[in-house]
Amino acid sequence: MNVFVQLWKSLYSPKDIARFRFQGIGKTIGYLFLLTLLSVLPTFYYASTSLAESIRTTSALLRNDLPPFSIENGELQSAATEPIHIDQGGFTIIFDSTGEVTREEVERFPNAIALLKHEAVLVASHQAQHYSYATFPDVTITDEDVHTFITSLQSLLPVLIPLFGLVLYVLACLGKFIGVCVFALFGLLFAGMLDKKLRYRHTWIMAAYAITLSTIFFTLMETVQTIVPYSTFIHWFVSLAVLFLAIKEVPAARANS
Repeated sequence: MNVFVQLWKSLYSPKDIARFRFQGIGKTIGYLFLLTLLSVLPTFYYASTSLAESIRTTSALLRNDLPPFSIENGELQSAATEPIHIDQGGFTIIFDSTGEVTREEVERFPNAIALLKHEAVLVASHQAQHYSYATFPDVTITDEDVHTFITSLQSLLPVLIPLFGLVLYVLACLGKFIGVCVFALFGLLFAGMLDKKLRYRHTWIMAAYAITLSTIFFTLMETVQTIVPYSTFIHWFVSLAVLFLAIKEVPAARANS
């Protein structure tokens, strides 16, 4: 059966998922690679375009909107007498050499980058990272150094973006395979409860197809940039429910050769 036909049937037919249990492991692994590729495409697209746009915007801001500055002895220094706030379509940039803005204030923004008096703060999807200037006490960094670095990043984007995509895909594959291995163990438990004669290889194959519905659903949600509450719980519940229904379609132990 064509792999795309299998994908389609796995969205709605536990009976077909039960039939897939006799196919080769190699074909199932190939299916998981394809399913994972589909699932990471929206994330890769939005992350790579956001990265490229952020670098371009930051480069323009350094030239046009921020005053000359330097980072010396662990402090941001400039001629600015008050903090500078710039909103770029939901992405906030804060420059403050006065010490008025705190990291807590920056963390209130969903997406932001801030150069504060003693540290840089990066916030992405409400997750904050802090980088203290004191880490480099003997290094002086100027706005020209930063602009040169950003220009170098722009020239490296044709390499960095594919590399990012590869790393993202490898990590996603690792997560998918570990998840399927765990679901397969639950499959053995379901098989015992339902009096079905199945081995681990059978439940592993069925688990690989049972995660299709949940994976495609969250891929679509990511495509339209919609946040689903309790996504991990929903993924596990739906996948285990589909796996349970698929195992239920397997003939009972006494009728299974």
